[in-house]
Amino acid sequence: MAAECQTAGRGVKHPFCQGIAKGWDEMDLEELKACELRVWEALRRGDGAADAAALADGFLGVYPDGFAGKAAHVGQLDHGRVVERYTLSDWRGLALGGDHALISYRAEFLRVGKEDIVAMYVSSIWQRQGSGWVNLFSQDTPAQDQPVDRSNSG
Repeated sequence: MAAECQTAGRGVKHPFCQGIAKGWDEMDLEELKACELRVWEALRRGDGAADAAALADGFLGVYPDGFAGKAAHVGQLDHGRVVERYTLSDWRGLALGGDHALISYRAEFLRVGKEDIVAMYVSSIWQRQGSGWVNLFSQDTPAQDQPVDRSNSG
């Protein structure tokens, strides 16, 4: 059965997640990137339902200002989007067993109403559930070179 990333409370097939159930050796990093990107898009659009669908009920986030569960992560979207724009780069992946994988990358993003771009290194653990993946854990580590001011870059 082809795997699906879960969004808005239902599985949605898309090209990046096809074949995820075959195992890490056959899986391309692009497949889990697509799942991670759905979380960022939820933050950019202010889509609490999509954010909630991507996170496991027992989700744990570890951030520079403390811990957050699923309710807090989704709750930040109660008044709309929290991210104006973002760029994700320098992706890494690691299998953590047959049904778990870790994805790490650099995120540079601008929060809504702020002027400075924030740079973080993010690591997320995803678990296969049924034919889809849910995010169990995410940790943001501030990049030492932040804040990054690229307002004048083309």
